[in-house]
Amino acid sequence: MSTLDNAAAGYRFIPAVMQYSGGVAALPGFRLERVRFANPVPMALGWRRIAAYLDAIGRPRTAFAACELRAPAPFTEDGFRVFNTGYAEVLGAWGILQDGHNPVARSNVCPRVSPPSEPGFHAFCFTVPDADAPPSFAVAGSGESVEGKGTYRENTVAYGDTSPEGMLKKGRHVLGEMERRMGLLGFNWADTTGVQAYTVFPMPPALTEEVVARGAARHGLTWQDCRPPVEGLDYEMDCRGIMTERVLPG
Repeated sequence: MSTLDNAAAGYRFIPAVMQYSGGVAALPGFRLERVRFANPVPMALGWRRIAAYLDAIGRPRTAFAACELRAPAPFTEDGFRVFNTGYAEVLGAWGILQDGHNPVARSNVCPRVSPPSEPGFHAFCFTVPDADAPPSFAVAGSGESVEGKGTYRENTVAYGDTSPEGMLKKGRHVLGEMERRMGLLGFNWADTTGVQAYTVFPMPPALTEEVVARGAARHGLTWQDCRPPVEGLDYEMDCRGIMTERVLPG
C-alpha cells in the first residue's frame, strides 16, 4: 500500500506519522492550489483565515490538503509532540483525520532572522474540482531523520555534523526521501514547479551540484534561511507540482 485515497476531499496521500502524511496528490477531476500568506499568521488566527477562505470559494474544510508552518525556534522532542497533538485536534474537529491516518502533508521550519513570536501558517494547499486539471502534488517536508522509529537523535543522519561532509550526507538523505515520496505519488523532479531547501548552514558545492544533477533545480532552488522544527536537525526540503498559487496580504 503506497497511497490511500481521501476520495471525498479529492486527493490521495502517503500514510506516515501522526503529525503529517508524506505527501498528497490530487485525484482525477481535482487540482491542488496553494495560497501563501504575505506574513506568517499565528495558528489560531490562521485556522480561522483558512476556514474563511475555503468557505468563500465553496470548499469544505476537508479539502485542506497541505500546509507550511513557521515556528519561533526548533522544538524539543517533547515540545514537538505537544504541538503536534494540538494541531491534530483541529484536523480531527474539521473531519479530516480518517481511520487513524492524518492525510495532510506538512512542512514546519524556523526562520533564523525575524522569526515569528509564536507558531503560525506560511502557506496552505487545498483541492478544487477541475475535470481538465493536469496532475498536481505536494510532498511534505523532510529533515535528515527517519520519523516514527524512535527518537530523532537516534535516527538522524550525521547528527551534529555540519561540516561540508556532514551536510552532504544530510542533503543526500533528504534528496532521496523527496524522490521516494514523489515516486510513491507517481511523480519525479521533472514534474515539480517548486523545490525548497531549509538550512542555516552553508550548502557545500558537492551538495548543490547533486541537487542540480538530480534535476531538483530545474526551476531553481528556493533556499530559505530556516532551521528544521526539531532540535538536532539541520537540513530540510519539500517540493510540489502545483499550477495555481496565490498570495494573501496581511
